[in-house]
Amino acid sequence: MKKILIISDSDVGRHFIQRAIKTHTSDNTYYIIEPKESVYEDVNFTRFKFYQFDPTSLYKLSDVLKMEFLQVFIAMEDPLDIENTIKNIRTLKKQLRIIVLSKSKVDNEDSNAIFINSNEILASRLLDYLPNVPVIAQNVGIGEGEIMEVLVPFGSSFVYRHIGVIEQKNWRIVAIYRNRKLIMPSRRRMIQPNDLLLLVGEPAVLRSVYRAIKRELGQFPEPFGSNLYLYIDMNIINHKTIKEFVRHAIFAHTKFKHNLIIKIVHPNDIAIVEYIQEYRSENIIINIDYDGTTLESSFHKDIKLYRIGLIIVSKELFGDFITKNMLYEAHVPVLKISDKSFSSVSDALLVLSDNRDLEKISSTIFDISAQMGFNIELHNYMNEYQEEKEQVIEHYFNLSTIFSKSIKVIKDTDNPMKTLKQKDNFIQILPFTFKLTKRRIYSLFSTDSELLYYKLNNYHQIFIPVQL
Repeated sequence: MKKILIISDSDVGRHFIQRAIKTHTSDNTYYIIEPKESVYEDVNFTRFKFYQFDPTSLYKLSDVLKMEFLQVFIAMEDPLDIENTIKNIRTLKKQLRIIVLSKSKVDNEDSNAIFINSNEILASRLLDYLPNVPVIAQNVGIGEGEIMEVLVPFGSSFVYRHIGVIEQKNWRIVAIYRNRKLIMPSRRRMIQPNDLLLLVGEPAVLRSVYRAIKRELGQFPEPFGSNLYLYIDMNIINHKTIKEFVRHAIFAHTKFKHNLIIKIVHPNDIAIVEYIQEYRSENIIINIDYDGTTLESSFHKDIKLYRIGLIIVSKELFGDFITKNMLYEAHVPVLKISDKSFSSVSDALLVLSDNRDLEKISSTIFDISAQMGFNIELHNYMNEYQEEKEQVIEHYFNLSTIFSKSIKVIKDTDNPMKTLKQKDNFIQILPFTFKLTKRRIYSLFSTDSELLYYKLNNYHQIFIPVQL
């Protein structure tokens, strides 16, 4: 039988005692100390023992503390009474666990005491009812946001996505509540509007997931970041095309309406650097690295410092093996700009493969297309396995209804890579997966359309990470 001591001198304390009385368990015996007698309903006096005295009196409290208690609860109004009561307990019991409820902050460094601020709890509970604020579990786990519930709005990027294609790294969807009924998630389960998702994971990751679920069209590059990053390595990029490349990047910047950071490394042409410097403005920051000794660490530092959500590079930079791996490790979308006109692009093309990675990045594709004014074309090579492709096509048609954006599905009997090379101008959008970081020689005899992306190197391409 475990002995619990409750010291109460407040309305909350009395409510707590009444709730304990109604908790049907025979494992605990409760000893209640109150300065004044209170009346409680349905008391089992074999489990509850009541004392009436001032707990700030060491003499009187010492008589009760002759017994061995598992822990003590203190719920008192006066902070001075709380402080003196804790001192009395520690005089007699150095290691006894104490839980203290107070309306104000109590200055105490007792390692065996837990202090609960009732005002903070009430404010946090009210916060749960604010719109667009994540609801986190307060009394489960460590209570820091590792358990969260999120209502999926109608225009969410998660609507009509299968759970199996949602990349869940360091977090999981553990339950779905639909029409006030619990639904256990499975890989083939599809998320619907107004579903309430119960998420478990690292608090920082869940906050990103929350923003992703609540995100609607017009917010890209969120949730990856806030700003655009134009990366120019003048040892690699073709100097003859660099001015046109910068103009294309500036055009993309005007469409997405976010700050643009221009990073120049190995600045070996003063005239070109001065040309780029002319674009400096309130929304365009120019950062020149004259050292160039720690490019990779400097690059990743910039991604975090500026909260980069889209990296813009030339086709030469993306073709460089080391640079491409560095871009992949950033887990940020990459816009690779070619020599063709960027402002005249009207079509965003997706080449379907026998995996469902395009479903994972579908909301980002619709967002980019909406902001840039692109039409969406899905190219389906009919000589390949179709079941996975049909599910992706179904998903895109569902999203097209939500976002009021039409899509076109083109059935190719010839290899689409050959067909697309005949097209005048477009932008290809692909999932940015690890297999794209391999050297080109390993894909020479591959039939995987994603690995053959380099065959369309003369066209603009966007590579989107499949992870949040």
